This record gives sequence, structure tokens and C-alpha cells, in this order.
Amino acid sequence: MPPYSSPLREAQAAQTRQRILEAAIDVFGDAGYSGASLARIAKEAGVSLETVKQNGPKAALLLAGFDYAFAGEEGEGPLHARQLGEQAASLGPAETLSFLVAFVGGANERVARLWPRLLDAAAGDADVARRLDQLQANRRADMRGALAMLDAKGLMRGSRPHQQRADVLSFLISPESYTQLVIDAGWSRSAYLAWLEDAIERLVLAS
Repeated sequence: MPPYSSPLREAQAAQTRQRILEAAIDVFGDAGYSGASLARIAKEAGVSLETVKQNGPKAALLLAGFDYAFAGEEGEGPLHARQLGEQAASLGPAETLSFLVAFVGGANERVARLWPRLLDAAAGDADVARRLDQLQANRRADMRGALAMLDAKGLMRGSRPHQQRADVLSFLISPESYTQLVIDAGWSRSAYLAWLEDAIERLVLAS
């Protein structure tokens, strides 16, 4: 006989998990990896320390928090294999690039404080570094997946090898580009999105 599953209990657990990840994002973004503690995350989330521990060690919470902040939801594997990929695939060619650029703009805004914290943590913690390697592998898969979808919609021109295009796309949409242009240089969100869409069109699709 299969174990009893309570939809209400599962929904409550999901809400608790969401609060913990949102608290982790704030705490890591504010204090960094070394300065953050599970106790502070628990206090921020309004749950017990034991509940936070049940949701993963510190390294796992940092990476899960980053993934949640970037994607807007928690999930497994590359983004193009999740709901985002399905949404983009359902759009017409003229809408797809703008949709993806708008998503990237929002995602980079959400992780702007957290990304440098993640890199610092990976430099000093082997567990974080291992998890970051997997995140970067998913990122590379997302670049290839995005280009395959854009190609299937007839948006790819030029003769540059796909891997080079994927590398350029990854560079353009990186959190670092958002930080330099929006946070450091003071660009507006609309100016950043317009630049990003134009840069992808010229340097990735038409090259």
C-alpha cells in the first residue's frame, strides 16, 4: 500500500521551503557566505533552526537560493528543460528574443547581489565549488538549448560556429554585464534590455 500523501502538508512544506530560500537570498546577499548562518536564515524565514537544517546544508541553500532567484522558481536541470523553455518554444519567432531578453533582465536584477557572493564562496568552499560547477554546466546547456530553439525558428543567420555563438551569448547575458551597465554605470532597465536585445541580434544571431 503506497504511503499516504497529504496535499495540504505538501503545500505547507513548499511554502516553508520558499520562505527559507527567500531568507537565504537576503542573508547571503547581505552577509556573504562566511558571514551568513543557518540561525540567521531561520530567524529571517520565521522558522526553527531545525527546519532550515532539514532543507539542506549551507552550500546547498546558497545554490538553491541562487537558482530560485534567477529562475523565479525552484527546479531541476537546465532552464530550457523547465517551464521557461516551454513558454519560449510556444512563441512565434518575432516574440521569442524579446521574451528571453526580458526574462534575463529580471533574472539578473534578482541575482545581482548574490552572484559575487556565490563566486567568493566557491573560491573557499569545495562543496560550493562543486555545486557551482554543476550550475555552470546547466548554464552551458541552456545556451546550446536557446540557440537550437532560435535556429529552429529561423532566427539564426551567419556562419559562426554554434559553440562560439553560445559562448558569446553566455557572456552577453551574464550577471556581470548587468552589474557593470545597470548598477555601476547607472543604465535604466529599458536601456539595458534594448542594448542586450540588439547585441544578441548582431553578435549571436546575425554573425
